[in-house]
Amino acid sequence: MEDLIPLINKLQDAFSSIGQSCNLDLPQIAVVGGQSAGKSSVLENFVGRDFLPRGSGIVTRRPLILQLVNNKAEYAEFLHCKGRKFVDFDEVRQEIEAETDRITGSNKGISPVPINLRVYSPHVLNLTLIDLPGMTKVAVGDQPPDIEHQIRDMIMQFITRESCLILAVTPANTDLANSDALKVAKEVDPQGLRTIGVITKLDLMDEGTDARDILENKLLPLRRGYIGVVNRSQKDIDGRKDIRAAMAAERKFFLSHPSYRHMAERMGTPHLQKTLNQQLTNHIRDTLPGLRSKLQSQLLSLEKEVEEYKNYRPDDPTRKTKALLQMVQQFGVDFEKRIEGSGDQVDTAELSGGARINRIFHERFPFELLIKFHAIKNVHGVRTGLFTPDLAFEAIVKKQIIKLKEPCLKCIDLVIQELINTFRQCTNKLGSYPRLREETERIVTNYVREREGKTKDQVLLLIDIELSYINTNHEDFIGFANAQQRNIVNKKRAIPNQVIRKGWLTLHISIMKGGSKEYWFVLSAESLSWYKDEEEKEKKYMLPLDNLKLRDVEKGFMSTKHIFAIFNTEQRNVYKDLRQIELACDSQEDMDSWKASFLRAGVYPEKDQVDSDEAAPADTFSMDPQLERQVETIRNLVDSYIGIVNKTIRDLMPKTIMHLMINSAKDFIHSELLAYLYSSGDQNSLMEESADQAQRRDEMLRMYHAIKEALGIIGDISTSTVSTPVPPPVNDTWIPETRSENEQPPAVRGPTPGPPLLNPTPSFAAPPIPSRPGQDPFSAPPQIPSRPGRIPPASYVLISPHHFFSHLFSSQIFYLFFFFS
Repeated sequence: MEDLIPLINKLQDAFSSIGQSCNLDLPQIAVVGGQSAGKSSVLENFVGRDFLPRGSGIVTRRPLILQLVNNKAEYAEFLHCKGRKFVDFDEVRQEIEAETDRITGSNKGISPVPINLRVYSPHVLNLTLIDLPGMTKVAVGDQPPDIEHQIRDMIMQFITRESCLILAVTPANTDLANSDALKVAKEVDPQGLRTIGVITKLDLMDEGTDARDILENKLLPLRRGYIGVVNRSQKDIDGRKDIRAAMAAERKFFLSHPSYRHMAERMGTPHLQKTLNQQLTNHIRDTLPGLRSKLQSQLLSLEKEVEEYKNYRPDDPTRKTKALLQMVQQFGVDFEKRIEGSGDQVDTAELSGGARINRIFHERFPFELLIKFHAIKNVHGVRTGLFTPDLAFEAIVKKQIIKLKEPCLKCIDLVIQELINTFRQCTNKLGSYPRLREETERIVTNYVREREGKTKDQVLLLIDIELSYINTNHEDFIGFANAQQRNIVNKKRAIPNQVIRKGWLTLHISIMKGGSKEYWFVLSAESLSWYKDEEEKEKKYMLPLDNLKLRDVEKGFMSTKHIFAIFNTEQRNVYKDLRQIELACDSQEDMDSWKASFLRAGVYPEKDQVDSDEAAPADTFSMDPQLERQVETIRNLVDSYIGIVNKTIRDLMPKTIMHLMINSAKDFIHSELLAYLYSSGDQNSLMEESADQAQRRDEMLRMYHAIKEALGIIGDISTSTVSTPVPPPVNDTWIPETRSENEQPPAVRGPTPGPPLLNPTPSFAAPPIPSRPGQDPFSAPPQIPSRPGRIPPASYVLISPHHFFSHLFSSQIFYLFFFFS
């Protein structure tokens, strides 16, 4: 049992040395209290030396983990200066101040990074405490204005842990109900299972007052009770009064004071130190099994990650070659998955990789083609004086085919941009090797740019082939005879009521008429309808598509959405009294996709309504009926042939890009990328790790070995001893009771019955540590209060004969019962 506190000290050192706590709640005692509550004096009394910084304001600005170790020699050690022994405790104070300023600066700021100090002395018991900054209300000097909350947050980081005992220090010359220490302890430990009360400055109370009710646990009772101490005054500290002399004076104070002498044996610094030693030992014993389980669980979780680091040698060429090969293979697999849309690379938040390229092929590219093609439907006439009908037909067709070059090249540019984005996403896994990532991106990007030229040349060749010969014998071409008989009415919706698209859009109308609101839109071949939601039960409106056009709308200053408008070419209202309605999408891709859907329904953009190069307004010249029929025939012929070309280009463009660019890039990555990387430079520089990766590996290995060391430390301790139950709840039913006038004064009575404290002596109610294995002194915990407490040896009490025989009889019955049992 004596090894338990040093065991936790070793664990604290093991994890503090790697700069992490491993998220472990090691058993410890945190000292909390307001400024000038006497925390530092209590700790110095434990050590018997002056070693803590003194002054006004916040003196303790970093947590101080103080480990007291019983030892024949007396000296101190800091964890941050290993190997150096401090014999002069004035130097210990100076080192604490210097180490505090090193992290926090000299402006009274605070830091949660702890200072680890271990003190070896024959005058101490094994004990570990954490001295925390005193709670304050007002910032002074250069302190940040929220210093109160910073200190409170730091204290909470420690005392909220279930494994932390709370030493709540409160001066006796202040109102206990306003104690900062007890308030904060009550927040995290409402049942009082972990709180130990310490009352300081008992010698500074006003004359005629005392803290007897507090120390007897009658006022604001705690399950672990209160212990009073008397520290040196500021005058004593300034005069360098010896701590041993101060503790002798403390002993004399409790023995001579009429309110405290009946409990003098369980007051004072030596008793407090002994009690904390026992309680921390019991607490460690109870929490050790759970600590072992948590360490084992964390070790298992680290095993897999650390496996590749165990035999790591940074300059091993074999390891670098293997890592390079694995990285390139993984890059190829990730790229293929993103293009094919398989595996764990599928992004559910937004389209990427192959999905975006697919949208370019089947939505964005057709949209661009339709914009170029639909001007044919608006041809109102031809200059018959210059062309015969055959020549007019061929001239118009070739002009329209030439216009295909722009959307085709634009489609290739969009695909290239998406490929480059995909490469960058796939190289994220190469982040551990920044030089390798940079070279990989450069090589594959250059390759794609090289393929860009070949792909564009091939596409332009396809268009030139279309221009070289106008095949009027194509099986899908309507021919001259059919063109004459064709109805001149534009049948833009072949299948009535065919649903073209569904989805959410934001309908923008004026604030006075309801503002913007999202609806579920359904676009068919004849109308645009919107509903309250996608169940399509409550229709809000249905707008026919006749005479509708699209118009781009600039985004507002604060708007993030992309907007386009729908209006009627005949200046009619399209919705209520609105001449146009504005529809908003979340992205440019969504807007382009909706525009393409409207084009399929025959609703075209406004800007291409009239092509000035090939058509003129109908009212600029008059035509006789025969010429009008001839013009309509030519338009039908052009419409039919351009439809054939459109279908061919839409089919060949994706195939060409896939073959010459995307599939070629896959083959390059799988078969040639590695060779290019080898030839690009020195392999050693190529496989240099990033600083972040090296730091992560070192931290992982240190954590792994620290946990293994901790498990080895715990494994040396047997935890098969009987655990110590927590103190029973305080019975406060007796608190309102008052003494009658006939009762003896407190100075000559025995101790007032109270809740069991944690002192191994009979007068203190702390459960003692079992003296023999297997003996459980807690099988029948004392009740509060069942009978008068035992009489201290130095006290005399008056007891009536009735009480004496009653007590004797009950004791005899108990022993007889025990004997026959």
